[in-house]
Amino acid sequence: MIFSKTLSVVAVALAAIASMSVEASPIPARNEVATYVPVSERKYSAEVLEHHEKLMKRSSSGLNDWNCKPSASHPLPLILVHGLLANSWDNWLYMGPRFAAAGYCTYSFTYGSLPGIPLFAGLDKIENSAAEMATFVDQVLAATKSTKANIVGHSQGTLMPRYYLKYLGGAAKINKFAGFGAIAYGTTLDGLAPFLTGLGLYDVVKQIIDPVCLSCFQFLENSPFLTDLNAGGDTVPGVQYKFIGSTHDEVVTPYTNGFLRDKNPLVKNVVLQDLCIADLSEHALQMLDPIVFHEVDAFLTPSAPQTVNCLSALY
Repeated sequence: MIFSKTLSVVAVALAAIASMSVEASPIPARNEVATYVPVSERKYSAEVLEHHEKLMKRSSSGLNDWNCKPSASHPLPLILVHGLLANSWDNWLYMGPRFAAAGYCTYSFTYGSLPGIPLFAGLDKIENSAAEMATFVDQVLAATKSTKANIVGHSQGTLMPRYYLKYLGGAAKINKFAGFGAIAYGTTLDGLAPFLTGLGLYDVVKQIIDPVCLSCFQFLENSPFLTDLNAGGDTVPGVQYKFIGSTHDEVVTPYTNGFLRDKNPLVKNVVLQDLCIADLSEHALQMLDPIVFHEVDAFLTPSAPQTVNCLSALY
């Protein structure tokens, strides 16, 4: 089990990123030498781009309707914040359209893109991504004529907004903040980070990954970024928080590092398996989990069903 989890973490958190900058090893045709093409120089056919555009339209039904007017049952706009290596549409294939269909004025945006790396986002420094979020929140508030918004984040989307709240004036503009696959105090990557440190390879690996992912080492446990962000408390006054974590999370390890630690009455940490012990969702699958959706919906809207359990997976 530990070995399989480690392989999963390496594949998700390192291999997928490093493969964008390190030479690939395709099987060459006989008597031919395969030439590696850097990501920044790759060309995508019109057919591939068209397919991508169709996926975006299909998966973002109801999102980013700039004419949407908040209703009495959903008086505040809802902003969805994706995680690392995701973007505004693929992270919200399931929940985005569902929130919109439930009556929320729902918005999502892609942040943290780096030049020459399409589709994968959340790669820039978290501080820069937070500045992008500040601009987007202001756009949503202006369009909906609202003074505050609610936000829902997954993975890095539970971390980056906290910088916005603490340092960029977001505390005055956000009412409720729900997060799942939460990562408040960093991750050891199932022990991989301290393992690399013990081998003296931490800085070597960081130098390889930094050019294509400036945020990756920011959310490792005890990073300078997290030490600063959590200094003096991990929440801001006035904002209500609900952070959801799974005992099966193989990316945020230990999973309890996903939870906020302030003794703040406006904070609630939820273990997914306390809602449904049979829920096996790990880090990524929480994006597609109806139980997670209903728990977030209940937090955002008091009129929504407040009892969330295994039966919530059926509707």
